[in-house]
Amino acid sequence: MRHLAALVLIMTAAASLPASADQPLKRTDLVQGDIDIPGHEAAQVRVDFAPGVLAPKHTHPGEEIAYVLKGTIVYELEGRDPVTLTEGQSLFIPSGVPHSARNIGKDTASELATYIVRKGETVFVPVK
Repeated sequence: MRHLAALVLIMTAAASLPASADQPLKRTDLVQGDIDIPGHEAAQVRVDFAPGVLAPKHTHPGEEIAYVLKGTIVYELEGRDPVTLTEGQSLFIPSGVPHSARNIGKDTASELATYIVRKGETVFVPVK
């Protein structure tokens, strides 16, 4: 829970900043709460990508459903061909699968990320 609380604090601090060259990736926490699966919680985050910005390869301690709100985002999941999504399209990302996302458009792109993750673990785990 401490890790999620720290992530929420960071995301809340960034929420007032638009995605721009100075703040190329903006994460805004929307909702978080316990679910009926013991030891798990759900969270939703809005992610805004400035043009050309990459969310580098990372994993999550649970599943993610990415829904593109606007723009064009290319997702690369380890072991799979890249997937290009536009407004209104979504993608299921299995637990622990390394992946990245890049805004390939000329304007800001936005996604709604829904996570079902294990409580108490870091939600965003960078992959080297």
